[in-house]
Amino acid sequence: MLKKFISYYKPYKKLFFFDMTVALTASVCDLVYPMMTRTLVNDSIPNKNIRMLIVFAISLMAIYLIKAACNYFMQYYGHVMGVKMQGDMRNDMFLHLQKLPNSYFDNNKTGDLMSRMINDLMDVSELAHHGPEDLFISLVMIIGSFIILCTINIPLTVLIFAFIPFIVYFSMKQKNRMHDAFMETRVETSEVNSNLENSLAGIRVTKAFTAHSHELIKFKEGNEKFKKARARAYKVMAQYGSGVGFGINVLDYIVLIAGGVFTYFDLINLGDFFAYLLYIKLFTEPIKKLVSFMEQYQNGMTGFRRFLSIISEEAEKEKENSIELKNIEGKIEFNNVSFSYEDKLVLDGLNLKVEKGKMLALVGPSGGGKSTFCNLIPRFYDVAEGDILIDGTSIYDVTLESLRRNIGIVQQDVFLFTGTIKENILYGNHNATDKEVIEAAKKANIHDFIMSLPNGYDTYIGERGVKLSGGQKQRISIARVFLKNPPILILDEATSALDNATEYMIQKALEELCHGRTTIVVAHRLSTIKNADEIIVLTSEGIQERGNHESLLANNGIYKKLYQSQFKNLSIEDKEEILTA
Repeated sequence: MLKKFISYYKPYKKLFFFDMTVALTASVCDLVYPMMTRTLVNDSIPNKNIRMLIVFAISLMAIYLIKAACNYFMQYYGHVMGVKMQGDMRNDMFLHLQKLPNSYFDNNKTGDLMSRMINDLMDVSELAHHGPEDLFISLVMIIGSFIILCTINIPLTVLIFAFIPFIVYFSMKQKNRMHDAFMETRVETSEVNSNLENSLAGIRVTKAFTAHSHELIKFKEGNEKFKKARARAYKVMAQYGSGVGFGINVLDYIVLIAGGVFTYFDLINLGDFFAYLLYIKLFTEPIKKLVSFMEQYQNGMTGFRRFLSIISEEAEKEKENSIELKNIEGKIEFNNVSFSYEDKLVLDGLNLKVEKGKMLALVGPSGGGKSTFCNLIPRFYDVAEGDILIDGTSIYDVTLESLRRNIGIVQQDVFLFTGTIKENILYGNHNATDKEVIEAAKKANIHDFIMSLPNGYDTYIGERGVKLSGGQKQRISIARVFLKNPPILILDEATSALDNATEYMIQKALEELCHGRTTIVVAHRLSTIKNADEIIVLTSEGIQERGNHESLLANNGIYKKLYQSQFKNLSIEDKEEILTA
């Protein structure tokens, strides 16, 4: 793990070494000052050497200016380096999240992932900057102080430094407790973020069902767990900080009492005693830095460990010699395909073929595997057994990007990104011209509505398209597919959010889009698939019926019952429209 963390310094190694050099310079400046004080007290002042006093004053000011410049560099460029490393980690995490299979997002909360990407990496950034810097400065100050103090008086130095192992032992003992406390805090922080994200996303449902009190109870429960976890973390930090602080105070006590005794018995002179006092002050500062470093290290590394837990997740698999899927005609074959979801068998040994340019419609009860069937073609999920072929080539032998580039999907649950109408339609083809965007919108029967808006295609639609109706959102998603213009179409309840009048209008546009392309349609309203080349009734038992609309009605089976149950609920006007369609 530490090796992986260090690898993020590589692009900024020059800046890192500059930062360490500056840190060394600042440490040397601190080490020089007590020696100058010792010379001043022992020599310059008793001998009334005014010239040396002036040199001391000028030198000290120069040291302060150099140290100020060093501190500026470390504060600014050190933080810049940390932020850049944080940005690289965030980029790596986002890129990896894009490659993870849908099953990962089925089992992980959005708020938790956001917390890892924002909160955790912020602490990692602070560790990346301050960690090596504080550790290096502390080591230089401790070793430098020890060497210089030994030149003054070895017995007193050994007496003082003999107490340090006790501080180190206490610190190491508390390390694991701090790690566990920080990890628990991060888990509870992620839980709070997840609950908050979920509650805000569903705020309209909460209001509709007047469930404010229920959401408040859920949030309070998570918030209480967070507060308790944070309190436990602060307790460990307090024990650690107060314990080490006591050790530092004991060091001051030893140098003051022992140094006073040594001075009294003329084992050291007054200037040496002052130098000891100053060096111990300098010496205790790096110990305090080490205390802070331990806290920061545990805080940052728990965040980095959570970051690695995502980075180490297995991405969607591609063969090393995967080929590009180009110039496809659109023939699709399912060969003995089986798929299970959470140990529940959804598809079992499914075999079928969809010829190029034909429309296959899937109908049947919920849970029969219709949406699963559609999700397997673009490899949103991988089959447990069997294979799926496009134009005779296994979808597992081609690159995921080329596979999905050739498939257009309109799903029942429409997702629009925060932004403008134009930006959302352009998801079909980011290189499309304004003319092509408008043409796609016209085919999706949404252009006139867009032009009625004050800002037209540049209209801001709110988060997830909240400012639009369900039918409007659905038509924008259909416009995306028109713009993408793929050879294979998957329409998963594509018109489910539309009213009857809008559905019939857009059905003609979909028929135009489907012409000459291989199309898979999952339909709830059976009136929309009467012209399909083949209709399959798919249930949890597999394929129960297959044929075209007329032959399935003649079979007097499941399809006819489904059709009649829908038809009897329609108004007279709708029945007449269906019959004349």
